[in-house]
Amino acid sequence: MPFYALDALPSRDLFPGFTARLVHTPFVTQSFVQCEAGASFPEHQHPHEQTVIVLEGELELTAGGETVRLTPGTVYAIPGHVPHSGRAVVASRVLDVFSPVREDLRS
Repeated sequence: MPFYALDALPSRDLFPGFTARLVHTPFVTQSFVQCEAGASFPEHQHPHEQTVIVLEGELELTAGGETVRLTPGTVYAIPGHVPHSGRAVVASRVLDVFSPVREDLRS
């Protein structure tokens, strides 16, 4: 069974102000994201289902035309192919879980 120490994993820039450490299993990708205050990511979409879990901070997320504020302990599930964008209201830590695996994020 694999064991991962997050601090030992390489970090990867996803968008300006969003840096992730990634864990891939046969069925999901887990993306542990550090978000800089005020950083935003543009509207995009992908075929993967994405579950957004805010661990610290506050994230404003727009998906399918609906805008919500996510705070620690909140979870938002985005179906595949749904356009979404967002911004970190304050410095935040977020866990994004993707299914199926994000092969495009392996490397």
